[in-house]
Amino acid sequence: MSLPYDRVYNFSAGPGVIPVPVLEEARDNMLNWKGSGVGVMEMSHRGKHYEKIAAAADADCREFLGVPDNYKVLYLQGGASLQFTMLAMNFLNGGSADYLRTGTWGEKAVSAGKLHGTVHLAHDAKGSNYDVAGYDLATYSDEAKFVHFTMNETIQGVDFLGDPPADGRDWICDMSSCIGSRPFDVSRYAMIYAGAQKNMGPSGVALVLLREDLLERIPEGLPPMLDYKVMVENEWMYNTPNTWGAYVMSLVFRHWIDFGGLEAVGRYNDEKAGHIYSAIDESGGFFKVHAQPQNRSRMNISFTLPDEDLTTKFLAESKAAGFHELKGHRSVGGCRASIYNAFPAEGCVALGGFMREFASANG
Repeated sequence: MSLPYDRVYNFSAGPGVIPVPVLEEARDNMLNWKGSGVGVMEMSHRGKHYEKIAAAADADCREFLGVPDNYKVLYLQGGASLQFTMLAMNFLNGGSADYLRTGTWGEKAVSAGKLHGTVHLAHDAKGSNYDVAGYDLATYSDEAKFVHFTMNETIQGVDFLGDPPADGRDWICDMSSCIGSRPFDVSRYAMIYAGAQKNMGPSGVALVLLREDLLERIPEGLPPMLDYKVMVENEWMYNTPNTWGAYVMSLVFRHWIDFGGLEAVGRYNDEKAGHIYSAIDESGGFFKVHAQPQNRSRMNISFTLPDEDLTTKFLAESKAAGFHELKGHRSVGGCRASIYNAFPAEGCVALGGFMREFASANG
């Protein structure tokens, strides 16, 4: 099946695919936004036109993700990686926090946290090369200010696949590679943050959903650009924000609202991932998933082949067949199919068929 604009099946782990209708609308408004005479990237973030865009970004985010009124919505710069440091500066601040280390990005968050307080590894899956995650696997500490975890590890393809328990703990979650991919309850979290470039839009923006009462815990004297209070007081425009990024994110949210919301998106993603996992499970061990069965990501499917030569052959032949960006991360090896919300279902069907044929011919 041919894709619009001669596009390929792009399995990139990030930046990832964006819905074509969103790209078309953004293209049409790049030169002249709704007859204003200026493009979105050219207009002042303080002007009346962008005020409308910012208001829509807040409203569309709240509607699509189900964000309660007592949470602030922030479009910040620096991606999720800056949030590793920012959240530790604001909420750890010399104290202690529990961290669940289930993959590469959780490991980076731990490293940043250690610079600003005591990090207690309540759960560490490093010994098994990060193939498992679970709230019940952790040993929590009584003095922890919060519990930090990465919901879906992009590299390892390991996902908690559910909200944390409502146990009174303040859960802070990096949801970069799975936000908006299935229903979830924002109220279970003290804070959620996510880089935009996987499921929400272009790179360069981090979405932060912050429960209002946390603002009272922030110490004085932080650098303004790293202070959530400053960002809230200035409605995420303390300086010139990524105006284009927030605009495109708003379009993405609206696209998935019109698709049917989180329930419909979740069913769609389960269906898509099923086409690839079934090809793996039916291969007789030729393909193997990195994650444990209960933690199989719907967004990032990391899998291996019997040896390096077959992996190289698979990557070459799959690219020739129109499947791009399937090479896995060096820490896991093998291959990785990232199938974010906007990745078309027919691409998953096609890849599953290709994998079956490859395993039959080379197994």
